Amino acid sequence: MRFCLISPPLRVFSSIALAPSSNLSHGRLLLHTRTATLRIRATADDGVEAPEVEEEEVQTESPIPSALGKDLKKVVNKTAATFAPRASTASKNPALPGTTLYKVFEVQGYASMLVGGVLSFNLLFPSNEPDLWRLMGMWSIWMFTIPSLRARDCPLKEKEALNYLFLIIPLLNVAIPFFWKSFPLVWSADTLAFFAMYAWKLGWLERTE
Repeated sequence: MRFCLISPPLRVFSSIALAPSSNLSHGRLLLHTRTATLRIRATADDGVEAPEVEEEEVQTESPIPSALGKDLKKVVNKTAATFAPRASTASKNPALPGTTLYKVFEVQGYASMLVGGVLSFNLLFPSNEPDLWRLMGMWSIWMFTIPSLRARDCPLKEKEALNYLFLIIPLLNVAIPFFWKSFPLVWSADTLAFFAMYAWKLGWLERTE
């Protein structure tokens, strides 16, 4: 019985399998690597080909993207922990889930987002000129919503989302006016970024089986 290698010489081999046939005149062998497929075709003496033996491809993922993600997460968490508002004492956070303080911070965070939108759209304290109220409405998510939600003892994924938002929203608020000077647009972009980050980090769009 003879085997012929039909692929170029490969550096790393993972497995070799033979077709289960005892009456073989010749066969062809393809070695299986990390990204190759192992196939063996054997022909019996009567000219009938035996079924091919095929193995599934094995894909190896590069560790580079995950390493970059971990480094980015570390930088974001460290930066947010340094500059974002936090408790003035080292004691345990009293705003635990289920407590009144937890609910107060949560309501305060989303209420400030809503009020900021009303101010940005010039519905409260209307003015024909840009003023402090509209500017405060534009920055309300960054100044009030994120600090209020971070003050709670929230889950780790939510805390990561808030840390990312603490760094992303100032970039949006500074960059957007260069292209379009609009308080409502900036507030809308901040709100969209807020819920998009929550959907990503908390897995709102993931399918549950």
